[in-house]
Amino acid sequence: MTDTIAVPKRRLRLPSFTVQVLLGLGLGVLLGWIALQMGETAGGDPNWLTTTLDTIGSSFITLLKAIVPPLVFLAIVTSIANLQQVTNAARLAWQTLLWFAITAAISVAVGIGLGLLFQPGSHSTLSPEAGVDPGVSASWLDFLDGLIPGNFLGLGASTDASAIDGGGIDASTSISFNVLQIVVIAIVVGIAVLRTGKPADQFLGFTRSALAVVQKVLWWVIRLAPLGTLGLIGKAVATYGWDLLEPLGTFAVAIYVGLAIVLFVVYPVILKSNGLRIASFFRGAWPAIQLAFVSRSSVGTLPLTERVVERNLGVPRSYASFAVPLAATTKMDGCASIYPAISAIFVAQIFGIHLGLTDYLLIAFVSVVGSAATAGLTGAVVMLTLTLSTLGLPLAGVGLLLAIDPILDMGRTAVNVAGQALVPTVVAKRERILDLEQYEAASAEDLFADDKPVDESREAGADVPELVEAR
Repeated sequence: MTDTIAVPKRRLRLPSFTVQVLLGLGLGVLLGWIALQMGETAGGDPNWLTTTLDTIGSSFITLLKAIVPPLVFLAIVTSIANLQQVTNAARLAWQTLLWFAITAAISVAVGIGLGLLFQPGSHSTLSPEAGVDPGVSASWLDFLDGLIPGNFLGLGASTDASAIDGGGIDASTSISFNVLQIVVIAIVVGIAVLRTGKPADQFLGFTRSALAVVQKVLWWVIRLAPLGTLGLIGKAVATYGWDLLEPLGTFAVAIYVGLAIVLFVVYPVILKSNGLRIASFFRGAWPAIQLAFVSRSSVGTLPLTERVVERNLGVPRSYASFAVPLAATTKMDGCASIYPAISAIFVAQIFGIHLGLTDYLLIAFVSVVGSAATAGLTGAVVMLTLTLSTLGLPLAGVGLLLAIDPILDMGRTAVNVAGQALVPTVVAKRERILDLEQYEAASAEDLFADDKPVDESREAGADVPELVEAR
C-alpha cells in the first residue's frame, strides 16, 4: 500500500492593500478618461461608463456611512466605561481640544499668508457679476442646532417637493444623521452607564459585543476600498473637466500649496517636536488619507481613520474611539482653515474690498472656532459662508468658486483626515499612553490582522505609562 502525501493547497497571494488601492486609483483615472472621451449621451445624460463608475463609488461611500452611526455610538459608550480607570480622562479631553485649536491656528496663518502672497482675486478673469448666491449659509447659532439632538438616534429628515404634470406634488424624503449629535448622545449614555454601576453591567457587555460585530462588518467594507477608489476617482475625472481651472488657476494653486505645506511641513514639524517619527505616522495614517482624497468625505472615512489611529499608530482604543469621531466633526484644517482664509481674500479682491488687520484676525477666529459652529452641517461651502458673513463680504462670491469645488475638496478632505489622525496621536504621546512599538511598526497591512484579545487595563490606559517610560 502506497502512502499518499497530502500536498497543501497554495493560497492565492494578493498584492498588499496599499498596492491594491493604488491599482484602483490608476485604473479609475484610465476609465474616467475613457468616459470623458465618450462624452454625454444624445439626451445630454452621462454615458454608461460614467454612470457605472458613479454607482460603484457612491455605493462604497454609502456602505461606509451606514456603519458610522452604530460604530460611533457603541465605541464611545464603551470607551467611557473603560476610561473610568483613567485618572486623567478630563485632561485628555482638554488636550485634544487644545491641539485642535493649535493646528487650526497654524493652518489659517498659512492660508492668510498664501492669500496675500498669491493675490488670487487679482489674477482671476472672473468678474463680480458672475457670482451667484450659494443657497446655503451658516451662523454661530448653528452650533446649538448641531449640538442638541433632535432625537435619540441623532437622525434628521428632509423633504424635497417638486411639482409634476397634472398639478400634483412629488415629495421625496431623505434621512441623514448628525455625527456630532450621536457623539453627544453616546457621551451622555456612557456617563449614565458609569453612574448606574453594577445594574448596567449587562448593558455594557451587550455594547462591547455589538461593537465587536460592527467592527467585523466594517473591516469587510474597508476591504472594498480599492474598488471604491476606482469608482470615485473615475467619476471625478469623467465629470469635473480640468478646463474649469483656467479662470481660477492661481486660486487653485494657492489652495493646494497651502494644503501641501500643512500636510508635509506643519504636521511633520509637530510630530518631530513631540518625538515621533514622521515616516511612521504617514505609513500608518496613509490608508485613511488616501481614501479621504478620493471619497471627499471625512465622515465616510471616519471608520478607517479610527482604525488606523488605533491599530497602526498605537493610540489606545478607549481614547481613539472618543477623539476621532469628535475630530471628524470639528477638526477640519483643510475645509475650515486654509480654504476659507484664501477664499475670503479672493472674494474681497474680486469685489474690490480692502481687508485690514481686524479682518484677518476675524478670519483666524472663525477658522479656529467656526468649525464647531458648522459641525451640524457639512461642506466647506457652509464654512465659507460663515467666514464671509462674519467679515461682511458678499455671499455671491461663493458662487464664483463652486465650479472647481470638487477638485479642491479632494485635497481639503485629505488634510482634514490627516489632522484628525495627528491630534490623537500627539496627545497620546504627550500623555504617555501611546504604544511606541506599535507606532514605529505601523503598516497598512496591520489593518486586517485578526483582532487579538484586548487587555482591559491596557485599553483603559492603566499600565501604558509605565510601559512607555520603560522603553
